[in-house]
Amino acid sequence: MQKALFPALVLATLSAAHADPIYLQGARLIDGTGRPPIEQGAIILDGARIVAVGEMSKVKRPLKAIVIDLKGRTIMPGLINAHGHVGLVEGGKNSAVAYTRANVLAQLASYARYGVTSVLALGLNRDLGYEIRDEQRHGGIPGASLYVAGRGIGVPDAAPPVPVAADQVYRPKTVEEAREDVRETAAHHADMLKLWVDDVYGQFPKMMPPIFQAAIDEAHLHKLRVAAHVFYLSDAKALAAAGIDAFAHSIRDQPVDAELIAAMKTKGIFYVPTFTVDESAFIFAEDPSLSQDPLLISAVSPATVDQLRSEAYRNKVAADANTPKIKAALATGMKNLKALHDAGVRIAFGTDSGAQPVRIPGWAEHRELSLMVRAGLTPLEAITAATSGSAAMLGATDRGVLAKGKRADLIVLSANPLDDIGNTRKLEAVWVGGHKLEGGSL
Repeated sequence: MQKALFPALVLATLSAAHADPIYLQGARLIDGTGRPPIEQGAIILDGARIVAVGEMSKVKRPLKAIVIDLKGRTIMPGLINAHGHVGLVEGGKNSAVAYTRANVLAQLASYARYGVTSVLALGLNRDLGYEIRDEQRHGGIPGASLYVAGRGIGVPDAAPPVPVAADQVYRPKTVEEAREDVRETAAHHADMLKLWVDDVYGQFPKMMPPIFQAAIDEAHLHKLRVAAHVFYLSDAKALAAAGIDAFAHSIRDQPVDAELIAAMKTKGIFYVPTFTVDESAFIFAEDPSLSQDPLLISAVSPATVDQLRSEAYRNKVAADANTPKIKAALATGMKNLKALHDAGVRIAFGTDSGAQPVRIPGWAEHRELSLMVRAGLTPLEAITAATSGSAAMLGATDRGVLAKGKRADLIVLSANPLDDIGNTRKLEAVWVGGHKLEGGSL
C-alpha cells in the first residue's frame, strides 16, 4: 500500500486515556439519525465515549478541556460496513493463505484510515478472526472495530467460489451438518451467520431450502442473526419466509414486488445493496480515470494499480460474457434500493470490500455512498444507512450516532456531504473509540 498521501496519519495521536476531555466546537453535526444537521454544534469526548453533543450554545465547555475549533467543518459518525471482508486478498490477489494476523490488522487499519470505523467480516473467516476481535474489544488492537460472522455456510462444490482454506467456510451436505456448523459458529459468539444461497449467474447449484431453513432455525435458537447472499427475487421471498434477518446484497434479477416488501417490513429484514460488487466487475476497465484517483492509489498495492490500468485487464472485462449481465443487475439493484427505501424497508450499508482485489477497502465505501445517491437516496439518507442503519443490523447499540454515551467513532470532513456526497472523501480527521488519527484530505 502506498502511504505517501498520508504521511501524518497514525493511530492514537491523542490517547483515549488522556486526562482532559476534548471539546470539538463550531462544526456542522450530522448525527446519523436522519435528522437535519446542527449547523453550529459541539461535541465533548471523554476517553472512548461521547459525553455531550448538541448546539454549541447549549453544550458547556468543561474546565481544562482540550478545545479544537472546527468551524466550517462537518462531523458525522464513522461509517459502518455491514458487509466487508478481511484476510482474503494479499499482494493484489485472492489467496487461501492471506488470512494472517498481519494482513487482517493491516486491513483494519486501512479501513479506519478511510473513516470506516467498524466492519463486519461477513464470512470466510478463520478462528483467528474471533481471536483478533476479542483482543481488540479488550483494548489491545487499533483500527476499525471488527465484527465476525465466522466461516459462513456455503454449498458443496458451489458458492462461494473463492480460493479459501477448508477452515474458512462450511459446506454442509445435510440438515444435521448445517445445524452442527451453526452450533460451532454460535460457540464462538459470532456476531452474525452468513449463508450463500446464490448460483452465481447459473454456474452452480443453489443452497437447498431445507439446508437454509435448518441453519436459520438453529441460529435463532442461539440468538444469532443470519444474513444471506442473494440475487434472485424468488430466493429472497423463500428466505424471508424462512426467517432471514438481512439480505447481504441487492435483489438484481427483477423488480421487487409488494409481497417481498410486505414481508421485509413485517419482519424487520435489513437490506444491504452492495452496488460496488457489481460495478467493480467492469468500471475500472471502462473508466480509466478511476485508476488515477489518489484515494484509490493510496488504498492498494502498486501491482493492483498496474493491473487496473493494463490493456489485458480491459480486454478480459470486455470479453467476459457475464459483463452485460452484471451491468443489467446493477441497474435493477439500484431501482430496487429506491423502491425498498421509499416503502420503509430497513436499509443498511455494505460493499463486500476485501473479498476481491477490485473491491477496495476504504475506497469502496465512499464509492458506495455515491452509488446509493445515484440510485435516488438523498445524501442524508445514504449516510443514515451507513451509520445508524448498519449499527441496527449489527445490534451495535453503542455506535452509529453522535449521542451521549455512544462510542467516540466519528469523522471530520472539510466540506459538507449533504451538498455533495463525494465530500465524505474529504477527511480531515478520524476518531475511533476516542483515538484520533490525523491526515490531510483524501
